[in-house]
Amino acid sequence: MSQTVTWTENGEERTARWRSESGAKPPRRVAVADDRTRADAAYRLACEGTALLWRGDYHGARQLLAALARRVDRKPPRPGATPLETFHLYRQARSRRARVLGMLLVPLEAGPEGEWTVPLRRAPDVGAACAQAYGPAAGASGARSLVALRELQGVIGAHEWHRGGVPVPALGGDRVHPAYGVFSPVRGEYVDLVAGTPLPPAAGPAFDIGTGTGVLGAVLARRGVARVVATDQDPRALACAEENVRLLGVDAAVEVVRADLFPGAGEGRARLAVCNPPWLPGKPGSPLEHAVYDPGSRMLRGFLSGLRERLAPGGEGWLVLSDLAERIGLRSREELLGWIAGAGLEVAGREDTRPRHARPADESDPLHEARCAEVTSLWRLRAPEA
Repeated sequence: MSQTVTWTENGEERTARWRSESGAKPPRRVAVADDRTRADAAYRLACEGTALLWRGDYHGARQLLAALARRVDRKPPRPGATPLETFHLYRQARSRRARVLGMLLVPLEAGPEGEWTVPLRRAPDVGAACAQAYGPAAGASGARSLVALRELQGVIGAHEWHRGGVPVPALGGDRVHPAYGVFSPVRGEYVDLVAGTPLPPAAGPAFDIGTGTGVLGAVLARRGVARVVATDQDPRALACAEENVRLLGVDAAVEVVRADLFPGAGEGRARLAVCNPPWLPGKPGSPLEHAVYDPGSRMLRGFLSGLRERLAPGGEGWLVLSDLAERIGLRSREELLGWIAGAGLEVAGREDTRPRHARPADESDPLHEARCAEVTSLWRLRAPEA
């Protein structure tokens, strides 16, 4: 059911559809803003919970958003007494930042040709980007929506990522094209682990559990695995994976199917089951955070608990996981090993690597110490021999 926003403008009550991919509730209060609006006044209103509907120049809205971000960032999150407390304070600060910046809204309309448009001076062409994120512009010409400028920038940026693609060294530099709301394989160390670990000798297909962009399924197919069943339950991820395996020329080997974790029993037992679940227990705050936060470690525990009965004799399950949650204090190594043993599995080996992204070099990051020590591992799991 769609939600609406109601406000008064020029003495007239107006209504528009509310769009928020993060699930943010529509604002209760809306004030009209334009190029005359001062940043301090806008910041005060945003902090008080009043959204600002922009009616000025589009680039003026971008400048105001940057000014709001500078004001939010003047007060960085204070460190806690423990890494876990620091993490929770960091997440609270990020949530507040997203809430304040999400108060600057822009109109989004269906144009005369049925394309998405932003009816502001010097607004960019958002038609293709919004169609990818929201689907075709629905309803009659002129149908109005409101969207946070910050979200619209994310939609535009994701479209550029999708068009240009992300080069993947494990695929010989070929590119994977992430879709809006689907996590991009920019942290290549986990892909390299799957590309370099020796395959088990067992017979049967490989399962790529929670495939996302389809990058791991494609890597397995390029390694010579004749059949890969790649699963996901998010419609955007499924469409994204199907597109990528086709563009990479491995669609004859990789079948993308909708499933919560493991494919149906008709697929039989797997020679290999690979899972790269979200690495941190916690509640996601946006579509992309579903690839980072796993509430109650549901996906991790579900993969472990269902793995043994889906492995062929001699088969392996590859669990790709960072130890950042352990270093922060969200999960212990003993807890992880207990879940593995409780699922009737044993650790056949482990391949470790260090992250290569830029975050560990950022000394201003409240989690700098934990990120510097982070290790990403591929756990090779199997059923104990009788």
